[in-house]
Amino acid sequence: MANDPRQDLVAGSEVDAHHGHRKRLRERIYRGDNSLLDHEPVEYLLALHNRRGDTKRRAKELLDQFGGIGGLLGAPPEVLRREGVSPAQLGALKIAELTARRLLEAKVAEQPVISDGQSLLDYLKVAMAHRQTEEVRVLFLDAKNRLISNDAMWTGTIDESAIHVREIVKRALDLQAAALILVHNHPSGDPTPSRQDIRLTQELLAAARPLKLSVHDHLVIGGDGHASLRAQGHL
Repeated sequence: MANDPRQDLVAGSEVDAHHGHRKRLRERIYRGDNSLLDHEPVEYLLALHNRRGDTKRRAKELLDQFGGIGGLLGAPPEVLRREGVSPAQLGALKIAELTARRLLEAKVAEQPVISDGQSLLDYLKVAMAHRQTEEVRVLFLDAKNRLISNDAMWTGTIDESAIHVREIVKRALDLQAAALILVHNHPSGDPTPSRQDIRLTQELLAAARPLKLSVHDHLVIGGDGHASLRAQGHL
């Protein structure tokens, strides 16, 4: 049976409409248009590998499902695949996440870490706020508070605080670090420090003091914000 020419005309019109919309969107991205809504760069990333389909609606669905652009970009690949994100689209999303993280890492490394606390928090939120498992990182600093190393020390709970303190102190000595910042995330989103978080902080302080190793802070990162144990009076 021959195709209905009217259907071909409608399909062609839809393709033309998508093409025009994406061209305008591309031009806004080129200009660095700060008025872009969160779904628009995601829509464009998805469209790189789906040139004929409606990726605007799909972008909005994914953002709603993952709680925003941070949650979407930080979602594990296996979770995104289960939600129907194609391998090519997954690659585009993960490149965007990696690029954002690298840019923020470079900004943190350019100057003494504690002199630009907002840049540090921006980086940590991108790197850790939307992880679905708990991760503990330690930023090891030199005598001028410049970053020596940014180490993911372990994943999982921090109940075995004595073991973790030994690992941190040993690594600091190996790096000849003068100071450190302890950081971990709460997958629940709530950054309120737990009793275990406070105990780890206190035990680390006790171990670091005789070595003249400064503990600048212990930061807890969550999707709902962050908490500083120094600001709360635990250091």
